[in-house]
Formats: sequence, structure tokens, C-alpha cells
Amino acid sequence: MTDKKPTVLFVCVHNAGRSQMAAGYLRALAGNRIEVLSAGSAPKDEINPVAVQAMAEEGIDIAGNTPKVLTVDAVKESDVVITMGCGDACPIFPGKRYEDWELDDPAGQGIDAVRPIRDEIRSRVDGLIAELLPVIADHD
Repeated sequence: MTDKKPTVLFVCVHNAGRSQMAAGYLRALAGNRIEVLSAGSAPKDEINPVAVQAMAEEGIDIAGNTPKVLTVDAVKESDVVITMGCGDACPIFPGKRYEDWELDDPAGQGIDAVRPIRDEIRSRVDGLIAELLPVIADHD
């Protein structure tokens, strides 16, 4: 049993929509129990404003986040790497857990198209938290 908290890296191409929404949910729902990183293989200059709006509807503010470039170090320090359409751009290291979440890209979409993407991300993040943070039963 280790006390080290797990690190999750969300990766999409632009680090402006899907990975930012996923990171926002994981930070909000897991608190400080999970280290959260996000990056893009070809990051944009700013976060998709519709993704910011969609998350604000959930009470989560990602407006201050900045897209970051994917680095080898970010992958090395992560326990779980979740890709969202970045394909082969993500370096693979043995011993890491990799998942690819097939999600529509919210880029250029209106809020009505982004909400279902956001909701799918929420559902997947909930499942990820359940796997990474098993409930510890109280045996008093």
C-alpha cells in the first residue's frame, strides 16, 4: 500500500476542450486526492470558450487554465494517461495505464453540441475516480 496519490494526465490535440473539461471535473470531484495534469500534442493559445461556458454551468471554472504542450516528463510522472484523439503523438512508457476516450471534439461547436460531450466526460471521470480511489470501509 502506498501513500503516493495517483497522477492522471489528460491529453488531447489542442488541450483546449476535452482534456481541460476532464481535468476540471477530476480536480473538482477528487479534490487533492488525485494529482491532475493536462496537455496537448499541438496546444492552442487559449481554452475553447464554449468548453469554459459548459463547465461554468456545472459550477466549475476552467477559464484561468492555459493549454500546455505535452512533454515526455508529464507522461513519465503520470500513473494514468488518458488520451482523447491525439493518436500516436503520446509517448508510451511501460508500466503506465493508458486509456483512449473516444469523444467528439468540441472545437467549433455550439453549447448545445458541447453539453453532451461534457456530460460524457463527467461520466467517465466518475468511473475513473471510483477505480483510483477505492472506498475505504470504516471498521470501528
